[in-house]
Amino acid sequence: MLLHLVADQATICAVARDVVTAAEAADDLASADLGTRRIDVHEKAAWMLRSHLE
Repeated sequence: MLLHLVADQATICAVARDVVTAAEAADDLASADLGTRRIDVHEKAAWMLRSHLE
């Protein structure tokens, strides 16, 4: 179950990276910042979940 949650966090990060790229291309800094913050939150969540697998 934890492996699935880690994979889901990685998927969310990948989508958020796409959002950041698109927002930066559109010169929408607010949306790029929002995407960057989401990446940070989900990378931390993935790290925490992975730490339980050790």
